[in-house]
Amino acid sequence: MTAKDTFFQVKKTLNVGGKIIDLSQPKVMGIINITPDSFFSGSRKQSESEILQQAEKMLNEGADFLDLGAYSSRPGGRDISFEEEENRLIPAVKLINTHFPEAVISVDTFRASIAEKAINSGAHIINDISGGSLDEKMFETVGKLQVPYILMHMKGTPQTMKNLNQYDDIIQEISFYFSQKINQLKAFGAKDIVLDLGFGFAKNIEQNYFLLNHLAEFRMFGFPVLAGLSRKSMIWKALAIQPEDALNGTSILNTIALQNGASILRVHDVKEAKECVKIFELLSSSVN
Repeated sequence: MTAKDTFFQVKKTLNVGGKIIDLSQPKVMGIINITPDSFFSGSRKQSESEILQQAEKMLNEGADFLDLGAYSSRPGGRDISFEEEENRLIPAVKLINTHFPEAVISVDTFRASIAEKAINSGAHIINDISGGSLDEKMFETVGKLQVPYILMHMKGTPQTMKNLNQYDDIIQEISFYFSQKINQLKAFGAKDIVLDLGFGFAKNIEQNYFLLNHLAEFRMFGFPVLAGLSRKSMIWKALAIQPEDALNGTSILNTIALQNGASILRVHDVKEAKECVKIFELLSSSVN
């Protein structure tokens, strides 16, 4: 049984600055890290020319969203100051918005004031790895700005999360987390919410694969689900390779995520992800 056979009615649109994005066909979000230390070296873009070249490449390959991050959330990554993150992120948002005004920009930050500055600088979506847990003003900010919000599950911080992967019932605990956070977001008037299970964030390899197999169950909340699996350690550690060699494994897991109901794939490799979506759509249409 595929996720399309379930009875859950999942929201199929996002309102992005007045533009309605249809999620009935899965979308692809390309990752651009304005950092020197993100886990996959190929995603690190720091100069203006590198950022623009990567943005142009991803958009030409069919990226539906560009996700800009200036704080490396890899396990054990260095904590950087508010000022350092802002000084990396805001100029990059303005740069892409100026050169590619049709691009839909997501900003990967857990700091509410940086998120607000990014939206006011031309970004459209807030992608928060902490689900509002690291900044108590985040949900209020999302409600005020009326922008789509990607709500991810994580425990602790990027510096501590690898030691926090203990669960009695991981499905139940993450479901309770989402239930609480969704109610809080709705109380602040948020409407467009996307759920992200947080693969690799306070989860070990076995837990990641278990969650991927059960991804469709999280459609019960009625919101689209984003899958961020690209080149993660659940692939390269399992295969005894490096992130640079994990594209084939990424494509396999992206396809499984689509079969289990993912509406958005967050990836380093847009062309290959778009191919996964196309093949998945062909498979889906052949059984209808």
